[in-house]
Amino acid sequence: MSHTKNDLEGFKKLFHRFLQEKGPSVDWGKIQRPPEDSIQPYEKIKARGLPDNIASVLNKLVVVKLNGGLGTSMGCKGPKSLIGVRNENTFLDLTVQQIEHLNKTYNTDVPLVLMNSFNTDEDTKKILQKYSHSRVKIYTFNQSRYPRINKETLLPIAKDVSYSGENTECWYPPGHGDIYASFYNSGLLDNLIAEGKEYIFVSNIDNLGATVDLYILNHLMNPPNGKRCEFVMEVTNKTRADVKGGTLTQYENKLRLVEIAQVPKAHVDEFKSVSKFKIFNTNNLWIALSAIKRLQEKNAIDMEIIVNPKTLDGGLNVIQLETAVGAAIKSFENSLGINVPRSRFLPVKTTSDLLLVMSNLYSLNAGSLTMSEKREFPTVPLVKLGSSFTKVQDYLRRFESIPDMLELDHLTVSGDVTFGKNVSLKGTVIIIANHGDRIDIPAGAVLENKIVSGNLRILDH
Repeated sequence: MSHTKNDLEGFKKLFHRFLQEKGPSVDWGKIQRPPEDSIQPYEKIKARGLPDNIASVLNKLVVVKLNGGLGTSMGCKGPKSLIGVRNENTFLDLTVQQIEHLNKTYNTDVPLVLMNSFNTDEDTKKILQKYSHSRVKIYTFNQSRYPRINKETLLPIAKDVSYSGENTECWYPPGHGDIYASFYNSGLLDNLIAEGKEYIFVSNIDNLGATVDLYILNHLMNPPNGKRCEFVMEVTNKTRADVKGGTLTQYENKLRLVEIAQVPKAHVDEFKSVSKFKIFNTNNLWIALSAIKRLQEKNAIDMEIIVNPKTLDGGLNVIQLETAVGAAIKSFENSLGINVPRSRFLPVKTTSDLLLVMSNLYSLNAGSLTMSEKREFPTVPLVKLGSSFTKVQDYLRRFESIPDMLELDHLTVSGDVTFGKNVSLKGTVIIIANHGDRIDIPAGAVLENKIVSGNLRILDH
């Protein structure tokens, strides 16, 4: 019951704030570009090199992965982290392999902490038994469970606090901003501090680019000016595909994360412009444990409320009040942005992303994916797979093997399309099967700068 009590206390605070706030939460006139030195280029951090005692620095680190999400958007049941992404390895497998490799290489003890939600906890814990002999200590804690509220009445739709049967859709995990309170309330934060841990590296478990970076860690532990950062946010340059990402700004003399949902409607286009706001938040964050404890105990972590409207199966309109982990940056002292290479942001949100990471564009080494050296230019191709590919099982059925994509710039596929073995895609390839048609790309086909449309069926003889 203590969990439920904590959850309802936390919800009460959030709901109370929600009732008091009106309209967009930022005053557009106060938003400024961050000062030059508040966002450092990664190259500058890397140029400092590494100390001899890298092991003692690593031993102060804890890796935290946000593991609250389900695979529903990709047509999968259960936790998203259990979807296979490469050679039968899941997101979770790759994470464990990466940290195990670190611990073996440097003879260290970097633990992995998973923040689960009530949606993912049970399934994740079952799977964790398979890593009991790996050289990584794994801990879990749970996000809160908050009540969804009716959009009209603003009352919770749950009749009681139980979580079963029809009552399941009355509850939701309130976004990853919940990490501070949940981590603290679980007791795990205090235990890790007692073990001498000083920083957490937090990232989404579906971001395959978010590996432990020794240069950033060294910068945190041995700052050049002697003053440690309490909060580092990795940002990267926007491309046309990233116009919605949250951006770092200067606001009332503090670094502040501004998300698209907080922007007044009249300024949304300006927010999306690549010229004014050149970078976005990757959600790879490095945060001092002692600072989380201090701020949490003073109830001083301030995160904007994200109002997320949902329609339930029966047609009922509800809202979920959420917060985002990066929004807390303004509550910490001496925070910093680091502009990292795009390779540290490789999220798998759709099967189009999955196609990229399964292909020969990337090679896998000790759980880490790196862009193949055989690719002439380091940009990632733009891939858009149509609705026939949305679910992972449909996507897998449509590719007999993953095409060679080393020289691909742009792929668009729409309609009922399948790919035979060993297909090679180069330049810009557009394949469109109209309604009622089907296109089978034959085994061994090489498509370079081609548009394929109409009907092409290949049947077994």
